[in-house]
Amino acid sequence: MRVTQSMLSNNMLRNLSNSYGKMSELQNQITTGKKITKPSQDPVVAIKGMSYRTDLNKVEQFDRNISQVYSWLDSSDDALGQVGDAMTRVKELAVQAANDTNTVDDRKKIQIEINQIRTQIQDVANTKVADKYIFSGTNTHKPVYVEAVGDDGKSYRVLNQVQLDNNGNQTYPVDADGNPITLTDPITSADGAVKMEVFDGIQLQVNTSNAVDLFKKVDELMSKISIALEEADGEEIGNFLGGLADGTDDTLSEVQNKVLENRADVGARQNRVEMMESRLSTHRINVTEQMSKNEDIDYEEAITNMITQESIHNAALSVGSKIIQATLVDFLR
Repeated sequence: MRVTQSMLSNNMLRNLSNSYGKMSELQNQITTGKKITKPSQDPVVAIKGMSYRTDLNKVEQFDRNISQVYSWLDSSDDALGQVGDAMTRVKELAVQAANDTNTVDDRKKIQIEINQIRTQIQDVANTKVADKYIFSGTNTHKPVYVEAVGDDGKSYRVLNQVQLDNNGNQTYPVDADGNPITLTDPITSADGAVKMEVFDGIQLQVNTSNAVDLFKKVDELMSKISIALEEADGEEIGNFLGGLADGTDDTLSEVQNKVLENRADVGARQNRVEMMESRLSTHRINVTEQMSKNEDIDYEEAITNMITQESIHNAALSVGSKIIQATLVDFLR
């Protein structure tokens, strides 16, 4: 096979072009800090990079979810703490009212304070986070207590729930005359759990279980105590502290324990959220490290390769200058 000057020139130009391409690739790596700038350069690296970025996007969303979880649990803990403090005060007032040395006026004053505490607890039951009621189960757009007008024309603040007897007759809410009060949008399935995902396949409940029933027990007990302050003697009022005669109704001590149990449950979930947050932080670091190993260049290696490639390119240019002769006289020498 005859090797011509044209073949030598074309081979040299092709090799120089490849050399320029390698230097350009190395220069891009040093400039961007990445092994590849487009998927075609290394599809495996590109696919792995997409997977790692998907994981990091999930971590970002889980971080936002955990912030919401904290908001719900912290608000629930604060609200239940207020209910516990209020019940402690009610217990102090009940102890005071159980003394038969109190006059009618004395008990009337105690009743006024208890009624105000009852209203305050109802306000606490309607606590909202980000415009959602946190104690209404999955019915987060509905308040636990609502203002309603009875058939007697009076305004009542009642639990937003309808109760029926075995015959289907409405037993609650009713007005002072026993007539049913119509609720426009009552709570249903109030014990539903509101859950948020904080890790792949892991969901945490953020609301308080059976919160409506808890507030109902508190409200009913305070209503009985308020009525007893008008009609009962010291012994009957004292029964609300530790046990009523029929043994069927909740007492102040029992209701306080239920509030504490719910608050302890919230506290336990707060501790778990902290552990999940720590796990999520570790997962983020691991994924970021793996993504860096997959995509980021070793600067020392890349710069060394660049210098080596420049040396090779300069050598190629030097050899090429001897291959391509400038004039015909160079062939005649």
